[in-house]
Amino acid sequence: MEKPYQIIKDDETLDDLLDGDLNILQKRAGYRFSIDAILLANFVGVPKVESIIELGTGCGIIPILLAHRTKINRIVGVEIQKDMAEMASRSVGLNDLSKRITIIHENINNLKGLFKAETFDIVFSNPPYRKVNSGRINPDYQKAIARHEIECSLQDTLTVARYLVKPKGKVYLIFPVVRLGDLMYNLRETMLEPKKLQIVYPNIKSQGKLVLVEASKGRGAGLKILEPIFTHNLNGDSNF
Repeated sequence: MEKPYQIIKDDETLDDLLDGDLNILQKRAGYRFSIDAILLANFVGVPKVESIIELGTGCGIIPILLAHRTKINRIVGVEIQKDMAEMASRSVGLNDLSKRITIIHENINNLKGLFKAETFDIVFSNPPYRKVNSGRINPDYQKAIARHEIECSLQDTLTVARYLVKPKGKVYLIFPVVRLGDLMYNLRETMLEPKKLQIVYPNIKSQGKLVLVEASKGRGAGLKILEPIFTHNLNGDSNF
């Protein structure tokens, strides 16, 4: 009998990553990962840590990329949408990473019932970036949940991150530049101190679009601004 992770459903595509070293299942018409995920995966610093968790893992691309890049043995991805969590689990199996990556179908607000406080060295997330009352909500529910604060808010994400991360542990986030004020305010309110910040630009002549932030639990003030990232050159060619 064929194992579940070997099945590609009719509404899915199987895509190569890293020149075929990895494979990822995605929905044909639903939410698909974007450059945000690649940027966050590259930003997360994981020297000699034992356990990491992603809040809102989607198709599971970041845990898979980090497992490929590091030797971390405990990687958890939490996803509220059942079909996305199941698909992410199959992608984990396709890449023979089931012993290192666990995908959990759950609302992040319920994680206090699953994990003890201060369990993980690193927590990372690409949280929904639009408030419910801002802009048109996408009729595709997968895309709507990923983009709007429907099932969880920025404050929810940070509160759960602070609960899960160990003292002196790190929290990594990617968020729109236009909401940087909200992000920095909420980090301080949650007692997560911003330590590093990096602005992402579409090209050298554009305004900043995204911001990558590293915050830490239990460390003092002191913010380092890193060199900018330009995702494309002026010809429109990707730098990734």
